[in-house]
Amino acid sequence: MAADLHDAPRLTAGRIAIYTLLVLVALYYLAPLYVMLSTSVKTLDQIRSGNLLDLPLHPTLDAWNKAWSTACTGVRCEGLRPYFWNSVAMAVPAVLISSLIGSLNGYVLAHWRFPGHNAVFTALMVGCFIPFQVVILPMARLLGMAELANTTSGLVIVHIIYGIAFTTLFFRNYYVTVPEELVNAARIDGAGFFMIYRRIIFPLSLPIFMVCFIWQFTQIWNDFLFGVVFGGADAQPVTVALNNLVNTSTGVTEYNVNMAAAIIAALPTLAIYMIAGKYFVRGLTAGAVKG
Repeated sequence: MAADLHDAPRLTAGRIAIYTLLVLVALYYLAPLYVMLSTSVKTLDQIRSGNLLDLPLHPTLDAWNKAWSTACTGVRCEGLRPYFWNSVAMAVPAVLISSLIGSLNGYVLAHWRFPGHNAVFTALMVGCFIPFQVVILPMARLLGMAELANTTSGLVIVHIIYGIAFTTLFFRNYYVTVPEELVNAARIDGAGFFMIYRRIIFPLSLPIFMVCFIWQFTQIWNDFLFGVVFGGADAQPVTVALNNLVNTSTGVTEYNVNMAAAIIAALPTLAIYMIAGKYFVRGLTAGAVKG
């Protein structure tokens, strides 16, 4: 017992200063979230007459109900609900498909050498740095030719194409850490391309899949540009609806409704980070030693 007490870190002045700084930084970054949450459950009368940091005197969820179901986003007063489900229908298949394609591409580039594989990998890396604005015109042309303009399916295709470069890079850097001898032994035993992937590579891929899920879901869910350009009136994602809600003027600015709508739009990404965040750093650092 005495030895344990002796080995415990002492609370020195330096440690106290570090802990104090960390607490202050945490409070600084949590302050906007507190303001949003508290404002969303306040009445308009308290918002007008009170202080921004005041606690809610009479908490109510009326602003949340209005933001979800009856708030006006332009000429439509259906709240965020239909646009929220548009984002779900867009983000889920785009994340899953782009991650699966990136996994196969990364597996090929890491363990199946072919003529020009370095050039392909370089091209994919260049694709990671192409800004959104550059691909708008060719994407619009492609969706028009495929008769998928202003549809959720068209938005899914756009995000899959744009995300493949990132997911391939993540998976390739992760798969180069898998011993080459393990893959060669499976080849000698007669295992083919998909057998090696299914039996050896895929079971080891949970951390990097979580990295891609978090990365892709965050990018796709929070995207505004593709949504406003390629999404029609019935296919717009929640980010476009949130912008329209905040900018719709009805005579009175309802800050509580705006804050509730912003939190509703941010909840899915927050939930993803809380559920799978522990895998994020593990998956990113796994490919940092080799390759």
